[in-house]
Amino acid sequence: MRIAEIHLHRIELPLTRPYKVSSKEILVFDPLVAEIRDIDGRSGWGEALISKGYGIETAEGGWAFCNSRAEAMVGLSVTEAKRLLMRDIEQQPQATSLLFTALEMLEGSPLLQVAAETRVPLLEPVHAFTLEEIPAEVEHLLEQGFRTLKVKVGFDPEADLARVAAIQAAVAGRAALRLDANQGFTREQGCRFASALDPAGIQLFEQPCAMEDWAANAAVAAVSRVPVMLDESIYSIADIERAATIPGVGFVKLKLKKLGSLERLEEGLKRIRAFGMNPVLGDGVATEIGCWLEGCVARTTVTNAGEMNGWLKPSARLFADPLPIVDGAMVLRPGPMPAVDPATLSAHTREQRRHAATRITVPAG
Repeated sequence: MRIAEIHLHRIELPLTRPYKVSSKEILVFDPLVAEIRDIDGRSGWGEALISKGYGIETAEGGWAFCNSRAEAMVGLSVTEAKRLLMRDIEQQPQATSLLFTALEMLEGSPLLQVAAETRVPLLEPVHAFTLEEIPAEVEHLLEQGFRTLKVKVGFDPEADLARVAAIQAAVAGRAALRLDANQGFTREQGCRFASALDPAGIQLFEQPCAMEDWAANAAVAAVSRVPVMLDESIYSIADIERAATIPGVGFVKLKLKKLGSLERLEEGLKRIRAFGMNPVLGDGVATEIGCWLEGCVARTTVTNAGEMNGWLKPSARLFADPLPIVDGAMVLRPGPMPAVDPATLSAHTREQRRHAATRITVPAG
């Protein structure tokens, strides 16, 4: 199985509504997408949205990296190409992931073999920020079947506490809540917020402080009235081990792009549980490609609501047969990944590169 060509795309997908987090308001998803084709015409796909402030990687650096590695990969076997990428997977997992997962799909990873229709429960965010709008949105989400809701905090401790209380009242025990500060609090703000929470119905409090400030996150976890989950701080098995030593950290969230490959993602999720914590999986800023990949892994490794809901936010869908959602769950149908619609991909591509082998030598025998 040798690589004949690699197509790389930088795409932009406008969102149906602004996605507000503590550090910014997101209007467009702009991931990198890779399609790798072998000499027999089979394809594997991967994607990664490299967000500023989420690790040390940048979108520009990721684009340059992928083109450089793609140039070196064409003509190689899948095994040789994976070996090449393994040199970078620790330092540049996000950029590596879209190439590595495309190779894993191409070689038929068992993690992607969907034998029977499977439903993966998802969470959805509460977008409303005014207290008057909250009850109607909560009712709408519950009617759609979502039983875990995400609440973005990290803006102002007092205002966040009031909004969380309003959402708790609207939910009235009918769904679990996950609070996510996206690194938005200082140590003092995080401690103030976490220690004042009413824990009723709150499953966890995610990433209170800056990713590199382990001491601040530990201080918040020590006083929090609900378990803390680390996300942006976690990029390796060593980080998972470190999180397990912090009292009050009960959850760790992973994304495919943080571990760099499907196999490493599965290993990381299992290690979280082995260290006595609960794994959470999912990328809220991924398209259908990344969400489908994570959904396949979630089938056998995660028992709580997945966060791979990014594909629900843009106004366009990449799959020709859109990924279904029923009663708040992603529906995975038997067979391979649904086909990417070339017209939709082309319409939203802002830059692309094709790398093709000029000559492929297949070993005898």
